[in-house]
Amino acid sequence: MGGTVRDGRSGRFGRALSAAWTPERKAAATYRAYRGLAAVMGHVPEPAALAGARAASRLVLARSDGRRAMYERHLAKVLGRRLERDEVTAWARRVFANYARYWVEGARLGSMPGTAVDARMSIESGYEHLQAAMAGGAGAIVALPHLGSWEWGGAWLARRGYPMTAVAEVLEPEDLYRWFVAQRAAIGLTIVPLDRSAGPALLRTLRDGGLVGLVADRDLLGTGVEVEFFGDATTMPAGPATLALRTGAALLPVAVYQGPGRSHTGVILPPIDTSRTDDLRSDVRRVTQQLAAAFEGLVRRAPDQWYCFQPMWPEDRADRGGGAGVVADGGVPGVDETGLGAGTRTSSGLGAGEVGRPSPGGAGRHSEQRGVRQAPL
Repeated sequence: MGGTVRDGRSGRFGRALSAAWTPERKAAATYRAYRGLAAVMGHVPEPAALAGARAASRLVLARSDGRRAMYERHLAKVLGRRLERDEVTAWARRVFANYARYWVEGARLGSMPGTAVDARMSIESGYEHLQAAMAGGAGAIVALPHLGSWEWGGAWLARRGYPMTAVAEVLEPEDLYRWFVAQRAAIGLTIVPLDRSAGPALLRTLRDGGLVGLVADRDLLGTGVEVEFFGDATTMPAGPATLALRTGAALLPVAVYQGPGRSHTGVILPPIDTSRTDDLRSDVRRVTQQLAAAFEGLVRRAPDQWYCFQPMWPEDRADRGGGAGVVADGGVPGVDETGLGAGTRTSSGLGAGEVGRPSPGGAGRHSEQRGVRQAPL
Protein backbone atom coordinates (compact mmCIF):
# COMPACT_ATOMS: atom_id res chain seq x y z
CA MET A 1 0.00 0.00 0.00
CA GLY A 2 2.87 2.33 0.80
CA GLY A 3 4.16 1.88 -2.72
CA THR A 4 0.77 2.80 -4.13
CA VAL A 5 0.70 6.00 -2.08
CA ARG A 6 4.14 6.98 -3.26
CA ASP A 7 3.18 6.35 -6.88
CA GLY A 8 0.09 8.50 -6.49
CA ARG A 9 2.04 11.36 -4.96
CA SER A 10 4.66 11.05 -7.63
CA GLY A 11 1.99 11.22 -10.32
CA ARG A 12 0.39 14.30 -8.77
CA PHE A 13 3.77 15.96 -8.43
CA GLY A 14 4.61 15.17 -12.04
CA ARG A 15 1.32 16.59 -13.27
CA ALA A 16 1.79 19.74 -11.19
CA LEU A 17 5.32 20.17 -12.49
CA SER A 18 4.15 19.67 -16.06
CA ALA A 19 1.39 22.24 -15.61
CA ALA A 20 3.85 24.76 -14.17
CA TRP A 21 6.33 24.16 -17.01
CA THR A 22 4.38 26.19 -19.53
CA PRO A 23 5.48 26.75 -23.14
CA GLU A 24 6.38 30.32 -22.22
CA ARG A 25 8.64 29.15 -19.40
CA LYS A 26 10.22 26.52 -21.62
CA ALA A 27 10.91 29.17 -24.26
CA ALA A 28 12.45 31.52 -21.70
CA ALA A 29 14.62 28.72 -20.32
CA THR A 30 15.80 27.81 -23.81
CA TYR A 31 16.71 31.41 -24.53
CA ARG A 32 18.65 31.76 -21.27
CA ALA A 33 20.42 28.44 -21.85
CA TYR A 34 21.66 29.41 -25.31
CA ARG A 35 22.75 32.87 -24.18
CA GLY A 36 24.46 31.46 -21.12
CA LEU A 37 26.32 28.79 -23.07
CA ALA A 38 27.44 31.32 -25.68
CA ALA A 39 28.60 33.70 -22.94
CA VAL A 40 30.66 30.98 -21.27
CA MET A 41 32.28 29.91 -24.54
CA GLY A 42 32.93 33.53 -25.41
CA HIS A 43 34.69 34.44 -22.15
CA VAL A 44 36.63 31.33 -21.19
CA PRO A 45 40.20 31.46 -22.56
CA GLU A 46 40.16 29.89 -25.99
CA PRO A 47 42.56 27.00 -25.23
CA ALA A 48 40.42 26.00 -22.24
CA ALA A 49 37.20 26.33 -24.25
CA LEU A 50 38.58 24.16 -27.03
CA ALA A 51 39.91 21.56 -24.60
CA GLY A 52 36.51 21.38 -22.95
CA ALA A 53 34.81 21.09 -26.32
CA ARG A 54 37.09 18.24 -27.37
CA ALA A 55 36.33 16.39 -24.15
CA ALA A 56 32.62 16.96 -24.65
CA SER A 57 32.88 15.70 -28.23
CA ARG A 58 34.14 12.34 -26.94
CA LEU A 59 31.09 12.06 -24.69
CA VAL A 60 28.74 13.04 -27.50
CA LEU A 61 30.40 10.55 -29.84
CA ALA A 62 29.91 7.77 -27.30
CA ARG A 63 26.17 8.52 -27.20
CA SER A 64 25.68 9.18 -30.92
CA ASP A 65 25.61 5.78 -32.57
CA GLY A 66 23.20 6.99 -35.24
CA ARG A 67 25.30 9.96 -36.29
CA ARG A 68 28.49 7.94 -36.17
CA ALA A 69 26.96 5.27 -38.38
CA MET A 70 25.71 7.89 -40.83
CA TYR A 71 29.15 9.55 -40.97
CA GLU A 72 30.81 6.14 -41.48
CA ARG A 73 28.53 5.46 -44.44
CA HIS A 74 29.26 8.84 -45.99
CA LEU A 75 32.99 8.59 -45.34
CA ALA A 76 33.14 5.25 -47.19
CA LYS A 77 31.66 6.96 -50.25
CA VAL A 78 34.15 9.83 -50.03
CA LEU A 79 37.14 7.51 -49.66
CA GLY A 80 35.80 4.97 -52.13
CA ARG A 81 36.26 1.95 -49.85
CA ARG A 82 34.99 0.27 -46.73
CA LEU A 83 36.81 1.14 -43.53
CA GLU A 84 38.13 -1.03 -40.74
CA ARG A 85 36.64 -0.45 -37.31
CA ASP A 86 39.72 1.28 -35.89
CA GLU A 87 39.79 3.60 -38.92
CA VAL A 88 36.17 4.53 -38.37
CA THR A 89 36.85 5.32 -34.72
CA ALA A 90 39.79 7.57 -35.60
CA TRP A 91 37.87 9.46 -38.30
CA ALA A 92 34.80 9.83 -36.09
CA ARG A 93 36.83 11.26 -33.22
CA ARG A 94 38.37 13.82 -35.54
CA VAL A 95 35.12 14.93 -37.14
CA PHE A 96 33.33 15.27 -33.78
CA ALA A 97 36.28 17.23 -32.37
CA ASN A 98 36.31 19.50 -35.43
CA TYR A 99 32.58 20.06 -35.10
CA ALA A 100 33.05 21.00 -31.44
CA ARG A 101 35.73 23.48 -32.51
CA TYR A 102 33.31 24.94 -35.04
CA TRP A 103 30.81 25.65 -32.28
CA VAL A 104 33.33 27.18 -29.88
CA GLU A 105 34.91 29.41 -32.49
CA GLY A 106 31.53 30.46 -33.79
CA ALA A 107 30.48 31.51 -30.31
CA ARG A 108 33.59 33.64 -29.92
CA LEU A 109 33.66 35.15 -33.38
CA GLY A 110 31.25 38.02 -32.75
CA SER A 111 33.37 39.44 -29.94
CA MET A 112 36.72 38.84 -31.59
CA PRO A 113 38.68 41.91 -32.79
CA GLY A 114 38.68 42.30 -36.54
CA THR A 115 42.47 42.22 -36.54
CA ALA A 116 42.33 38.72 -35.06
CA VAL A 117 39.97 37.60 -37.84
CA ASP A 118 42.41 39.01 -40.39
CA ALA A 119 45.35 37.27 -38.74
CA ARG A 120 43.68 33.86 -38.56
CA MET A 121 41.89 33.74 -41.92
CA SER A 122 43.42 33.60 -45.37
CA ILE A 123 42.34 32.67 -48.90
CA GLU A 124 44.60 30.02 -50.38
CA SER A 125 43.33 30.40 -53.93
CA GLY A 126 40.57 31.89 -56.04
CA TYR A 127 39.94 35.23 -54.35
CA GLU A 128 40.25 36.83 -57.76
CA HIS A 129 37.12 34.94 -58.86
CA LEU A 130 35.05 36.58 -56.15
CA GLN A 131 36.55 40.00 -56.80
CA ALA A 132 35.82 39.73 -60.51
CA ALA A 133 32.25 38.59 -59.86
CA MET A 134 31.54 41.45 -57.48
CA ALA A 135 33.14 43.96 -59.84
CA GLY A 136 30.87 42.73 -62.64
CA GLY A 137 27.83 44.23 -60.94
CA ALA A 138 25.54 41.17 -61.06
CA GLY A 139 26.44 39.92 -57.60
CA ALA A 140 27.75 36.53 -56.54
CA ILE A 141 26.42 33.37 -54.91
CA VAL A 142 28.84 31.52 -52.67
CA ALA A 143 27.81 27.85 -52.38
CA LEU A 144 29.39 25.57 -49.80
CA PRO A 145 29.12 22.06 -48.41
CA HIS A 146 28.73 21.53 -44.65
CA LEU A 147 32.47 21.74 -44.27
CA GLY A 148 34.96 23.48 -42.01
CA SER A 149 34.17 26.87 -40.49
CA TRP A 150 32.29 28.92 -43.09
CA GLU A 151 31.44 31.77 -40.68
CA TRP A 152 35.09 32.79 -40.57
CA GLY A 153 34.94 33.31 -44.32
CA GLY A 154 31.81 35.43 -43.94
CA ALA A 155 33.41 37.61 -41.26
CA TRP A 156 36.62 37.98 -43.27
CA LEU A 157 34.79 38.97 -46.46
CA ALA A 158 32.65 41.51 -44.62
CA ARG A 159 35.83 43.24 -43.47
CA ARG A 160 36.84 43.55 -47.12
CA GLY A 161 33.65 45.21 -48.20
CA TYR A 162 31.72 42.07 -49.20
CA PRO A 163 28.99 41.61 -46.55
CA MET A 164 26.85 38.55 -47.03
CA THR A 165 23.10 37.96 -46.85
CA ALA A 166 21.60 34.77 -45.45
CA VAL A 167 18.19 33.38 -44.52
CA ALA A 168 17.21 31.89 -41.17
CA GLU A 169 14.07 30.18 -39.99
CA VAL A 170 12.45 32.28 -37.26
CA LEU A 171 13.09 30.67 -33.89
CA GLU A 172 10.78 30.31 -30.98
CA PRO A 173 11.00 32.18 -28.69
CA GLU A 174 11.29 35.31 -30.78
CA ASP A 175 13.88 36.72 -28.38
CA LEU A 176 16.19 33.89 -29.37
CA TYR A 177 15.80 34.68 -33.05
CA ARG A 178 16.45 38.40 -32.50
CA TRP A 179 19.53 37.57 -30.49
CA PHE A 180 20.76 35.23 -33.20
CA VAL A 181 20.28 37.93 -35.84
CA ALA A 182 22.25 40.37 -33.69
CA GLN A 183 25.06 37.83 -33.27
CA ARG A 184 25.31 37.35 -37.02
CA ALA A 185 25.17 41.11 -37.62
CA ALA A 186 28.19 41.48 -35.34
CA ILE A 187 30.30 39.58 -37.87
CA GLY A 188 28.85 41.34 -40.90
CA LEU A 189 26.12 38.90 -41.95
CA THR A 190 22.61 40.10 -42.79
CA ILE A 191 19.88 37.61 -41.86
CA VAL A 192 16.42 37.72 -43.41
CA PRO A 193 13.56 35.58 -42.04
CA LEU A 194 12.58 32.42 -43.84
CA ASP A 195 9.15 33.19 -45.26
CA ARG A 196 7.70 34.13 -48.62
CA SER A 197 9.75 37.33 -48.57
CA ALA A 198 13.05 35.43 -48.43
CA GLY A 199 13.30 34.75 -52.17
CA PRO A 200 12.60 38.33 -53.22
CA ALA A 201 15.10 39.55 -50.61
CA LEU A 202 17.84 37.36 -52.05
CA LEU A 203 16.98 38.39 -55.59
CA ARG A 204 17.18 42.06 -54.58
CA THR A 205 20.57 41.46 -52.97
CA LEU A 206 21.93 39.97 -56.18
CA ARG A 207 20.31 42.53 -58.45
CA ASP A 208 21.95 45.21 -56.31
CA GLY A 209 25.29 43.54 -56.93
CA GLY A 210 25.52 41.98 -53.47
CA LEU A 211 26.73 38.68 -52.08
CA VAL A 212 24.59 35.70 -51.09
CA GLY A 213 25.84 32.54 -49.40
CA LEU A 214 24.37 29.02 -49.48
CA VAL A 215 25.24 25.85 -47.62
CA ALA A 216 23.80 23.63 -50.30
CA ASP A 217 25.05 20.04 -50.29
CA ARG A 218 22.06 18.46 -48.60
CA ASP A 219 18.43 17.90 -49.62
CA LEU A 220 16.90 16.30 -46.56
CA LEU A 221 13.39 15.95 -47.96
CA GLY A 222 14.57 14.47 -51.23
CA THR A 223 12.75 17.10 -53.30
CA GLY A 224 15.74 18.63 -55.07
CA VAL A 225 17.47 18.00 -58.37
CA GLU A 226 18.92 14.55 -59.04
CA VAL A 227 22.71 14.52 -59.28
CA GLU A 228 25.53 12.04 -59.06
CA PHE A 229 27.55 12.63 -55.89
CA PHE A 230 30.52 10.44 -55.01
CA GLY A 231 29.41 7.87 -57.55
CA ASP A 232 25.81 7.46 -56.42
CA ALA A 233 22.57 9.21 -57.27
CA THR A 234 21.05 11.62 -54.78
CA THR A 235 19.37 15.03 -54.85
CA MET A 236 20.63 18.51 -54.07
CA PRO A 237 18.83 21.85 -53.74
CA ALA A 238 17.96 23.63 -56.97
CA GLY A 239 18.21 27.06 -55.36
CA PRO A 240 21.82 28.04 -56.08
CA ALA A 241 21.49 27.17 -59.76
CA THR A 242 18.08 28.82 -60.07
CA LEU A 243 19.25 32.06 -58.49
CA ALA A 244 22.34 32.21 -60.68
CA LEU A 245 20.40 31.47 -63.86
CA ARG A 246 17.70 34.03 -63.07
CA THR A 247 20.00 36.88 -62.10
CA GLY A 248 23.24 36.33 -63.99
CA ALA A 249 25.12 36.26 -60.68
CA ALA A 250 28.31 34.23 -60.56
CA LEU A 251 28.01 30.88 -58.75
CA LEU A 252 31.20 30.08 -56.84
CA PRO A 253 31.88 26.78 -55.01
CA VAL A 254 33.73 27.61 -51.79
CA ALA A 255 35.07 25.96 -48.65
CA VAL A 256 36.59 27.42 -45.49
CA TYR A 257 38.75 24.82 -43.74
CA GLN A 258 39.96 24.70 -40.18
CA GLY A 259 43.74 24.93 -40.03
CA PRO A 260 46.59 25.09 -40.13
CA GLY A 261 46.64 25.28 -36.36
CA ARG A 262 44.17 27.87 -35.06
CA SER A 263 43.91 29.51 -38.47
CA HIS A 264 41.34 29.04 -41.25
CA THR A 265 41.91 28.63 -44.97
CA GLY A 266 39.49 29.55 -47.72
CA VAL A 267 39.36 28.04 -51.19
CA ILE A 268 37.27 29.66 -53.94
CA LEU A 269 36.85 27.62 -57.11
CA PRO A 270 36.24 29.14 -60.55
CA PRO A 271 32.64 30.07 -61.29
CA ILE A 272 30.26 27.38 -62.51
CA ASP A 273 29.13 27.76 -66.13
CA THR A 274 25.64 29.23 -65.79
CA SER A 275 25.01 30.05 -69.42
CA ARG A 276 21.31 29.73 -70.29
CA THR A 277 19.49 27.81 -72.96
CA ASP A 278 15.77 27.84 -73.71
CA ASP A 279 15.22 24.98 -71.24
CA LEU A 280 15.46 26.27 -67.65
CA ARG A 281 14.80 22.86 -66.13
CA SER A 282 17.69 21.34 -68.02
CA ASP A 283 19.91 24.28 -67.13
CA VAL A 284 19.15 23.93 -63.43
CA ARG A 285 20.00 20.23 -63.52
CA ARG A 286 23.23 20.83 -65.42
CA VAL A 287 24.42 23.59 -63.10
CA THR A 288 23.48 21.66 -59.96
CA GLN A 289 25.44 18.63 -61.20
CA GLN A 290 28.49 20.82 -61.81
CA LEU A 291 28.15 22.18 -58.29
CA ALA A 292 27.95 18.64 -56.89
CA ALA A 293 31.16 17.72 -58.71
CA ALA A 294 32.88 20.78 -57.25
CA PHE A 295 31.69 19.83 -53.76
CA GLU A 296 33.26 16.39 -54.19
CA GLY A 297 36.71 17.89 -54.56
CA LEU A 298 36.23 20.25 -51.63
CA VAL A 299 35.03 17.46 -49.32
CA ARG A 300 37.79 15.03 -50.36
CA ARG A 301 40.38 17.51 -49.15
CA ALA A 302 39.13 17.24 -45.54
CA PRO A 303 36.56 14.48 -44.95
CA ASP A 304 37.02 14.91 -41.20
CA GLN A 305 35.59 18.42 -41.50
CA TRP A 306 32.45 17.40 -43.39
CA TYR A 307 29.70 17.64 -40.78
CA CYS A 308 27.21 15.51 -42.62
CA PHE A 309 25.55 13.49 -39.89
CA GLN A 310 22.14 13.48 -41.56
CA PRO A 311 20.84 11.56 -44.59
CA MET A 312 22.55 12.38 -47.89
CA TRP A 313 21.58 9.54 -50.22
CA PRO A 314 18.22 7.77 -50.74
CA GLU A 315 19.29 4.69 -48.79
CA ASP A 316 20.09 6.94 -45.82
CA ARG A 317 16.58 8.34 -45.84
CA ALA A 318 15.09 4.88 -46.18
CA ASP A 319 16.99 3.71 -43.11
CA ARG A 320 15.78 6.75 -41.21
CA GLY A 321 12.18 6.16 -42.24
CA GLY A 322 12.02 9.00 -44.70
CA GLY A 323 12.37 12.71 -44.28
CA ALA A 324 8.94 13.62 -43.03
CA GLY A 325 8.96 16.42 -40.56
CA VAL A 326 12.47 17.57 -41.41
CA VAL A 327 13.08 21.07 -42.59
CA ALA A 328 14.73 20.61 -45.96
CA ASP A 329 17.92 22.01 -47.29
CA GLY A 330 16.04 23.16 -50.30
CA GLY A 331 14.77 26.10 -52.24
CA VAL A 332 14.00 29.49 -50.87
CA PRO A 333 10.34 30.47 -51.01
CA GLY A 334 9.77 32.74 -53.94
CA VAL A 335 12.92 31.62 -55.73
CA ASP A 336 12.73 27.92 -56.54
CA GLU A 337 9.66 28.04 -58.73
CA THR A 338 11.10 25.76 -61.38
CA GLY A 339 8.93 22.77 -60.71
CA LEU A 340 12.04 20.85 -59.76
CA GLY A 341 11.06 20.19 -56.20
CA ALA A 342 11.42 23.46 -54.37
CA GLY A 343 9.64 23.32 -51.07
CA THR A 344 8.18 26.19 -49.14
CA ARG A 345 9.58 25.12 -45.77
CA THR A 346 13.26 25.27 -46.43
CA SER A 347 16.25 26.50 -44.63
CA SER A 348 18.25 28.06 -47.24
CA GLY A 349 20.76 30.45 -46.35
CA LEU A 350 21.16 32.87 -49.05
CA GLY A 351 19.14 31.70 -51.70
CA ALA A 352 18.26 28.14 -51.74
CA GLY A 353 20.06 25.54 -50.01
CA GLU A 354 19.97 25.01 -46.36
CA VAL A 355 20.64 27.98 -44.32
CA GLY A 356 23.46 26.21 -43.10
CA ARG A 357 24.37 24.31 -39.98
CA PRO A 358 23.21 25.14 -36.52
CA SER A 359 24.72 28.46 -35.61
CA PRO A 360 27.61 28.12 -33.25
CA GLY A 361 26.95 30.55 -30.52
CA GLY A 362 23.97 31.58 -32.51
CA ALA A 363 21.09 29.41 -31.61
CA GLY A 364 20.53 26.50 -33.74
CA ARG A 365 19.61 22.97 -33.42
CA HIS A 366 20.47 20.07 -35.62
CA SER A 367 18.65 19.86 -38.87
CA GLU A 368 16.32 17.17 -37.62
CA GLN A 369 14.93 19.71 -35.19
CA ARG A 370 13.32 23.07 -35.42
CA GLY A 371 15.89 25.77 -34.89
CA VAL A 372 17.88 28.56 -36.42
CA ARG A 373 19.32 27.57 -39.73
CA GLN A 374 21.66 29.89 -41.49
CA ALA A 375 23.37 29.86 -44.74
CA PRO A 376 26.24 32.08 -45.55
CA LEU A 377 29.71 31.17 -46.51
